[in-house]
Amino acid sequence: MTVTEERITPPTTAEPTRRLRSIIGWVIVAALVVGVAWVGLQIAATAPSERRSLDPEGRGDAGALALAEILRDQGVEVDVYRSHVEARDALDESTTLVMTNPYTLSDDGLAELMGPADRVVFLSVGAHLLDELDLGAYSSAPLAEVDAQCTAGEFAEVGMIEPDRLMTPHSGVEWCFGDEEGAAVLIDDSDGRRTSIVDGSRLFSNAYLAENGNAALALALLGQTDRVVWYVPSLGDSDLEATSPDTLGTLTPPWVTPAIILLMLSGAAAALWRGRRFGPLVAETLPVTVRASETMHGRARLTAKAADAPHAALAIRDGAQRRLARRLGLTARATSDEVADAASDRLRIPRGTLQALLAGPLPTDDAALVELARRLADLEEAVEKTHRTARATDAPSAHTPSTTEAEDTRDR
Repeated sequence: MTVTEERITPPTTAEPTRRLRSIIGWVIVAALVVGVAWVGLQIAATAPSERRSLDPEGRGDAGALALAEILRDQGVEVDVYRSHVEARDALDESTTLVMTNPYTLSDDGLAELMGPADRVVFLSVGAHLLDELDLGAYSSAPLAEVDAQCTAGEFAEVGMIEPDRLMTPHSGVEWCFGDEEGAAVLIDDSDGRRTSIVDGSRLFSNAYLAENGNAALALALLGQTDRVVWYVPSLGDSDLEATSPDTLGTLTPPWVTPAIILLMLSGAAAALWRGRRFGPLVAETLPVTVRASETMHGRARLTAKAADAPHAALAIRDGAQRRLARRLGLTARATSDEVADAASDRLRIPRGTLQALLAGPLPTDDAALVELARRLADLEEAVEKTHRTARATDAPSAHTPSTTEAEDTRDR
């Protein structure tokens, strides 16, 4: 077998330049990402924050700015507060306290806030609020257009509304816009003040206020006094005691956290120690000459480790076919059929046997692979013997006079 050599081309000056360009490109991309993120944060910090549902200053579809402006057009003073302390201080016996579900306040904080108000209107409710006020519970009644159907005079001219959710009133609680199984508005006149509850997240929002009698219902609820104190609950204004959740540090012994940090630092150090470094992967001075036999042995070991008998058989068959073509006087691009025809003529054996050997199915196990290699070796040996015999036959015999000697004898 002819041993060839492979040369590893040394890196040129273009490689460091290309690497430097790649690093510069990634730096530019990172700078652009950081710049875009910074601009976005600045815009988010300077832009007005998105208002919550039924916020009297919210201009979006879920806000209630349209309702606040309608109240002002009707001569009602609307004061918006985002602190429950300030809202409580602004209340008196001639004001209406308006708010959505104050989930950020404790029960005592809610009772303290409602104390000075003459009227209290909840524009959205929750199950806990209904239980705390003892007014009713959520109903599963179907939604449909309803009218007042109650004795409250302020609702006489409202007309039809399509409530979002209905509530079942408790005993002694007046209901409107529905029936005893489910009503849209609940009214309680106990404790010397009127408390009204309606789930108006959809009824009174900017997007739906103009539908049906929604605006009329809002005026009937909020326009009974000359002044409205509108409190907007938020997480930043809460009297609930913050409870810190359990963390890994509180649930594990004190030594666990330092141990985890130490392991993380050790992993980072190991990654830096054993990680890939920039630079040449070959320590020898380039160019390096690698013998073809080393490549052959390396590929053979990989094939053996993978137990890939078909791939190994294909490599053995290709090598044998090239060597047979050379011995049979064929070109290097000769097909297996051409090699089989030539070998059949040379050895005087059936052509089909050689075609099956050179182009038949590949073996799938080691035993068949060894058998194929043995048969190919026998075929090469037989062709080599015929080649040597043919050369010996074509050579001039020592006892046969040459043409020149014969002419000299005739002349004499």
